[in-house]
Amino acid sequence: MSRLTERLRPDTIANKVALLLSAITVVAFGASFLYVVPQLRESLAQQSLTDLSHAATRTQDRLAAMMGADIPRGKLDKRVRSVADESGARVTVLGVQRSGPNPGALYVISDSPVATEVNLSYGVADSAVDTGEAATGVGSDGPDTVGQAAVPLHTSDEPTEWVALYSRSLEEVEGQVDLVRTQVLIAGLIALVISLFGGYVVARALARRVKRLDDAARAMAARLEVEPLPIDSDDELGQLTRSFNDMQEQLARVDRARRDFIANASHELRTPIFSLAGFAELLESEDLDEETREKFIHQIREQTARLGKLSVELLDLSRLDAGSLEIHPERVDLSEVTQSVLGEFGPALTNHHSQLVANLPERGIQAWCDPVRVAQIVRILVDNALRHTPDGAQVTVSAQRRNGAAELAVADSGGSMEQEAQDRVFDRFYTADAVSGSGLGLAIAKELAERMGGRIALDAGPEATTFTLVLPVHAPDDKGG
Repeated sequence: MSRLTERLRPDTIANKVALLLSAITVVAFGASFLYVVPQLRESLAQQSLTDLSHAATRTQDRLAAMMGADIPRGKLDKRVRSVADESGARVTVLGVQRSGPNPGALYVISDSPVATEVNLSYGVADSAVDTGEAATGVGSDGPDTVGQAAVPLHTSDEPTEWVALYSRSLEEVEGQVDLVRTQVLIAGLIALVISLFGGYVVARALARRVKRLDDAARAMAARLEVEPLPIDSDDELGQLTRSFNDMQEQLARVDRARRDFIANASHELRTPIFSLAGFAELLESEDLDEETREKFIHQIREQTARLGKLSVELLDLSRLDAGSLEIHPERVDLSEVTQSVLGEFGPALTNHHSQLVANLPERGIQAWCDPVRVAQIVRILVDNALRHTPDGAQVTVSAQRRNGAAELAVADSGGSMEQEAQDRVFDRFYTADAVSGSGLGLAIAKELAERMGGRIALDAGPEATTFTLVLPVHAPDDKGG
């Protein structure tokens, strides 16, 4: 009973669409009915009058030949009935009074029906007498409506003395109109039933697809696992389902990234904090020699620097995600910015026993970017190169202008990079095996480059790995060369 009640609810899509289609069908057939039936009646009546006029014109000479002839009444009536049979109409020969109290009045000379009272209207006949030409129109035969055609009968140029009035019932026209009206009503009723049933079936199918989307959306809101919805058409609902699946996949990735972010951030923070706590506890011991104490203090400094770096990176990521990190682009000399950053890596190069080669043009490479953010990217790329190369390896930094863009490349000779690492190197918190670091630097560098209208390209060869920062040379609205 509840299911039946649900199906009969007027606010469901299926019922609304079915009622809408039914209303459209009723209005369409109603408009057609109101237009077609009167037009059909008028057309059939006009056709009947035209046929009657042709019959009158064809037989009027036979009636005109009796004028002025001394023909007995019986023979005259017989001739009139013969013309009536040939024309398929009632034929009434009328005379025109030219004198007396009612000049111009019509009187019956002969009528084709036998023993039938003359009860015709003479309006069409009067028109034929007045104009001297054939006339057609609708008259009456008692209570019945008839079509009439009247032709004046002449034997000379004298005024019309006789007029022949042809009358034919329009009941046949009304019968045909009634038949058509009935057929239209039956067809409309059938169309209404088909549209009601078909509209309901189609609307139910659409409602099921919408309900499927609604259920999936509710499941997602409840943080339940939702399988991708089937795409069974290319219509608007199919496109909506495809967009829903894309949104679901993106939200799933965002949710996984959020969980990974929390897990990785917790891990990255927990490790140095535990280390600091452990070293602090060991330093409290009075049995430590000076060399061991200095070693512990050095470790504390490293872990503190690691925490500081991680906090800065997390802050940058949060600003990037919130869109609050400001970029102030200007015309920058990449060589000058890069040279100033490379000077910061002197101690690191000494400890790493590595060689840093700078192939930077003296005239510099001009780029449209934020110098502070470019310096941050250079630090990230050089630091990444040093951490991924063995002691004594070479890191090369070069700059050039190519294909209308400024390029700054940082290459290291640390060997080849695995395919998985190439695919995920810009993912947040991703770090290769046995490599220290938070895994945030390259992700931040990539987003900073994109915010400045550039990008970072990776070229991982068998012997060297190169990260290339590509930046625009001119401002977006600057068309200069």
